[in-house]
Amino acid sequence: MVGARITVNGKEAPISPAAPHTTVLDFLRERGLTGTKEGCAEGECGACSVLVARPGVNKPTDWVAVNACLVPVAALDGQEVVTAEGLAVPGEPGTPPTLHPVQEEMAVRGGSQCGYCTPGFVCSMAAEYYRPDRCAHADSAPAGSADPEHGPNGFDLHALSGNLCRCTGYRPIRDAAFAVGAPTEDDPLAQRREQAPPAPVATEYAQGGGVFVRKNTLAETLRLLRERPEAVVVAGYTDWGVEVNIRSRRADCVVAVDRLPELRELRVEADHVEIGAALTLTEIERRLDGEVPLLAELFPQFASRLIRNSATLGGNLGTGSPIGDSPPVLLALEASVVLAGADGERTVPLAEYFTGYRQSVRRPGELIRAVRVPLPLSPVTAFHKIAKRRYDDISSVAVAFALDIEQGVVHKARIGLGGVAATPIRAYATEAALEGEPWSAPTVEAAARVLRGEGTPMDDHRASSLYRSAMLGQSLLKLYAQTTEAVSS
Repeated sequence: MVGARITVNGKEAPISPAAPHTTVLDFLRERGLTGTKEGCAEGECGACSVLVARPGVNKPTDWVAVNACLVPVAALDGQEVVTAEGLAVPGEPGTPPTLHPVQEEMAVRGGSQCGYCTPGFVCSMAAEYYRPDRCAHADSAPAGSADPEHGPNGFDLHALSGNLCRCTGYRPIRDAAFAVGAPTEDDPLAQRREQAPPAPVATEYAQGGGVFVRKNTLAETLRLLRERPEAVVVAGYTDWGVEVNIRSRRADCVVAVDRLPELRELRVEADHVEIGAALTLTEIERRLDGEVPLLAELFPQFASRLIRNSATLGGNLGTGSPIGDSPPVLLALEASVVLAGADGERTVPLAEYFTGYRQSVRRPGELIRAVRVPLPLSPVTAFHKIAKRRYDDISSVAVAFALDIEQGVVHKARIGLGGVAATPIRAYATEAALEGEPWSAPTVEAAARVLRGEGTPMDDHRASSLYRSAMLGQSLLKLYAQTTEAVSS
């Protein structure tokens, strides 16, 4: 199929003759839009950041920053993209363009030296600039305030957590972010938010022996997967994109599920919350708005905003990684996964989903349609991620707690662990050591000794097995200290 097209900076262009695995980054650069850079090719540096028009949370359309190095250009068939070059307003013939307010602030505040990272920073800043619910806060100051990560203009500095700079230094970049005002009424990209984003289009893009397919419905997709069980299923591309770039993997058939409406629902029912497997983590975070506190604690620690703008719960569970950040949290929440196949659906508790290293009970041709979290929620929750960096890092150990404590007694304990076994696991022995016992220092100390023995942690470049075991016990002691501080205050 040669009809696949993408709109870049307001101009439509055919995707052909790009191969199905060609990234948006390479597609743009081959067409002279060299502001988009490749730094790491795995979504860690943000030099490739571009804006994509996506369904909005507070307005019909949101401008969302994504890593162009990970997304195949075929995945944006029918979609709109804006690069750093497209932010400036063109001038009259013979005159330079007018800089976008974000570009202007970066220039006047010295936010660029070599310039390699600058276009990516500019696009990520522009996404935050256009965030509809960003508003000025008189009590929020960039320096010396209680919340130094939010500027007086409402700019959330975490919007830049996926962008790296190696020479300018972050202070002038932060100063630029905290100096931008609000979009003007005649700003075309601000006006664009008021109209619906491009509708998903069915795509069957074939070149060079490979094919990229997006169907309109879940039923069509499941029929295709029954016919082609070897197909690679993708949603946010944050995992598969790395495989393509770093390990040079190729697939004869890639099936996209990120725009299937059946996988993009979020419902809060009387007895459960159902989260569509293809909703991005950013969409879940903003639509739940803290309604599930343990998930709200997870999101800021899950990679970077750039990754969360594309990554999905279905993808994080589908890869089966033992160090994924969402499985421990979902295990503590007693979540289940809804698996859909051509012959129907079945619901599997997440505690029974993983069967081995990157293996699960999911059958060939099945998809994760949704994740269900039962209600009511346990009132005492925490997510402790132990890693070498505070943000945007892979866990050495991840521990999630969900406890019901009534009148000083632990009536129910659910603990999810990551990074200490071949799969994410529940800490059943520790849960049993806590339940029915008083929430007291002796109980917690005894349970912490049990928790140190859970799993089969290994030595690797991130941490030793002894360190991982020690951090398990320490995390429970930390939770106890946090809860007693909360009660005393």
